[in-house]
Amino acid sequence: MSVSAPRSLIVGPSWVGDMVMAQVLFRLLKAAQPEVAIDVLAPDWSRPLLERMPEVDRALSLPFGHGELRLADRYRQGKALRDQGYEQAFVLPNSLKSALLPAFARIPVRTGWRGELRYGWLNDLRPLDKARYPLMIERFAALAFPEGMPLPEPLPWPQLAVSPQSVAAALERLGLNTAQPVLALCPGAEFGPAKRWPERHYTTVARYFQAYGWQVWLFGSAKDKAVAEAIKNGAGRDCRVLTGDTSLAEAIDLLAQANLVVSNDSGLMHIAAATGRRLIVPYGSSSPDFTPPLSKTVRVLRLGLECSPCFQRECPLKHLNCLEQLEPGMVITAARELLEEPLSLARELSVNSEPQS
Repeated sequence: MSVSAPRSLIVGPSWVGDMVMAQVLFRLLKAAQPEVAIDVLAPDWSRPLLERMPEVDRALSLPFGHGELRLADRYRQGKALRDQGYEQAFVLPNSLKSALLPAFARIPVRTGWRGELRYGWLNDLRPLDKARYPLMIERFAALAFPEGMPLPEPLPWPQLAVSPQSVAAALERLGLNTAQPVLALCPGAEFGPAKRWPERHYTTVARYFQAYGWQVWLFGSAKDKAVAEAIKNGAGRDCRVLTGDTSLAEAIDLLAQANLVVSNDSGLMHIAAATGRRLIVPYGSSSPDFTPPLSKTVRVLRLGLECSPCFQRECPLKHLNCLEQLEPGMVITAARELLEEPLSLARELSVNSEPQS
């Protein structure tokens, strides 16, 4: 790459799903200026995601925990970036802390939405019209253009690139194979239990697909181990609990091998969508109106009860009817539509497809 190539610095989000959606901005910047080098400053956990975004040149470590100011450390890191030749910085979080480092780096143009006390720290500071940009991806995308300029239609959705070599390594390490079609289940949700479709519903869906010769892989963090084990205990055969046993890189690569994903509203949901998987998402306390899964092969299921979405971590009414009453049959029906009948897919893959009584 030529040393004269333009460079941009992105201060990235701190959540998995938000980082996936930030790729929309990266893709727009590359489309407008293919020679631009894009560096993303973000927590270390996000590196596997950024490595699967072809638009990103470098992932730079942001070594600060949630809520940590550490002003002197931020100044030192910003000062160290002054010789990198950045022409513009895009600050995606709305906090004051996230705006400090690009200013310390003396990046000439520092772009972001108006947030807490960011005057002066950002010099391309924009008021956010939430009605004009109702989606998070629209708010990220708008920063790529002069203020007020209409967004292109359609916007480029996130697309994570997975290499055959990394997939093979993950399959080998975990003793997995794709000889049978794969149903991936993501039953956790970092936000709280009001986002979690009941484990018994997941179990019913797992048993249905197992009857047609499918294997089931359960994804999530170590915190989701108990619910994943409960699903496995109910489903039995051909069910692998991977919660807490995979790195984020492996989770991305393995989700990309699934024939169908059923996921709560979570970071893994966004990853599955960005790898082009057939995806079904049961919504309860949250809503797809701001951060929906971005794929043409997605079915969003919600009951639309009067009490939802409440956006609470736990059901304030103590019944969780928005998810309890979202029956497994709704997911199975959506799956059959997406797959054009799962039985035919099993046969196509030379798997014993006769349901067991």
